[in-house]
Amino acid sequence: MAKTKIAIACQGGGSQTAFTAGALKALCDARVRDEFEIVSISGTSGGAICATLVWYALVKDETPAWGRLMEFWQANTAHGWLEYAFNSFVVGSLRMVNRGLIPTLQLSPSSPLLKGMMSLATTGHREVFRDFRALLESRIDFEEIASWGPRKQRPVLMIGAANVSTGKLTKFISFHHPIRVEHILASCAVPNIFPAVMIDGSAYWDGLFSDNPPLQELMRPSSVGVENLPDEVWLIKINPTTCEKVPELPDAIIDRRNQLEGNISLFQQLRHLEMVNDMLLEDAFRPDYLAQFDIKAPVRIPRSFPTDPHRGYHIPCIEMPEELQNALDFESKLDRSAANIEQLIAEGEKSVGRFLQERAAVVSDQTSSRHGARH
Repeated sequence: MAKTKIAIACQGGGSQTAFTAGALKALCDARVRDEFEIVSISGTSGGAICATLVWYALVKDETPAWGRLMEFWQANTAHGWLEYAFNSFVVGSLRMVNRGLIPTLQLSPSSPLLKGMMSLATTGHREVFRDFRALLESRIDFEEIASWGPRKQRPVLMIGAANVSTGKLTKFISFHHPIRVEHILASCAVPNIFPAVMIDGSAYWDGLFSDNPPLQELMRPSSVGVENLPDEVWLIKINPTTCEKVPELPDAIIDRRNQLEGNISLFQQLRHLEMVNDMLLEDAFRPDYLAQFDIKAPVRIPRSFPTDPHRGYHIPCIEMPEELQNALDFESKLDRSAANIEQLIAEGEKSVGRFLQERAAVVSDQTSSRHGARH
């Protein structure tokens, strides 16, 4: 029996994507490749980092496939009193600013003054803690990736970013071009923290302004190849959909605004897929046209997205528990303390355990229903 083809899409969210790292680790430990064929992986910002590290290990057939991923987060976590003090200062100061308790001095991330201040503040820190590019290059050999050229083999890697000048949504896709360190840096370039990343004469900002994460393109033959179209897309979701109450205080407003911004592109993509799903259900396309893309059934939408439960293209969510979502604030997306990172990784692993159990139960019920209908 042919394996179910899956794509994994990883939403961005700074340090909170340590949850994604835990989820990907748990998927590897559960040996999902024994039952499923991973045809593509996409990500934005922190999700792009996690996606790239696992993709690179899968391509190289490394065991465990999460080794580089966990090494990255270990190196990215504060070590020693100097790094802990710096991390606490950054996160604590930002919380006080966002609560209106202290004023802030707005400086460009390209400012020589800010660069000088950061250099002084991070004196004595490990290079991989203070230099993001160095951290990425310590875990990924981008010269090796360049030597591969465009990779048509599975899985395909897709990274989202935004072209600052043209406003176009950009995807860097391994199917068409070798992935470069600049692609990941661009996807992570939050404008008030990092300067725009120049790639081939164009400037790029955070993938949050593009697709968070790329989803529709995973189902586009021109992007990933007809043979790499998935039967299911598994979404690792960071940003909460709902909130308990209307925010009124400055920090609560900033937190909720960030959550909404992080989900806008995702929900737009899901609505578009819902429309395509409806058209498929109504036989709006010629069978010979669909056959070109190996489409035999409607695409399914996530359980968390409003839809009729009797139809669907399954895009199930691996999502943080609600209580954890409520406990995290915007500033935790910059928190590199061991307590924050380790908790998020552990919760990611637990969430995948629940996800796989729920999926197995749904598949079992569907199988039983089909057998019952035949009899």
